[in-house]
Amino acid sequence: MDQVRFVAYHDRPSALEAVTRNGFALISASEELRGDKVLVLEAVRRNGSVLQYASEDMRGDKEVVLQAVRVDCQAFLYASADMRGDKEVALCAVRKNGHLLHTASAGMRADKEVVLAAVKENSKALGFACEDLQGD
Repeated sequence: MDQVRFVAYHDRPSALEAVTRNGFALISASEELRGDKVLVLEAVRRNGSVLQYASEDMRGDKEVVLQAVRVDCQAFLYASADMRGDKEVALCAVRKNGHLLHTASAGMRADKEVVLAAVKENSKALGFACEDLQGD
């Protein structure tokens, strides 16, 4: 794996070049650049887990979060509460790792389609569903 040079990136062209080579370069981007959608999308295309270093706005942007979760379902852990309550995002995550149902919103843990997708991937995920669905 390529080494990331830990230098602060304050200009967009340098930061974009760096995240194109290695998504983890987002760690070194300025706070402002961590909110740049083009830059963050490029970073999460390389490594979904770098969503954790994106700005709060980007962790709540559906396009960014879906891309991150598609690359690495564990990125769901770093999505905003709103995104953990979005059915499309939750389904994308739990279809890859049913255990992630535990971090989904209460509404998603009560959504039959989301719970079934999680249980299909991992039967133990049923324990994270709302009580009403655990008896089904």
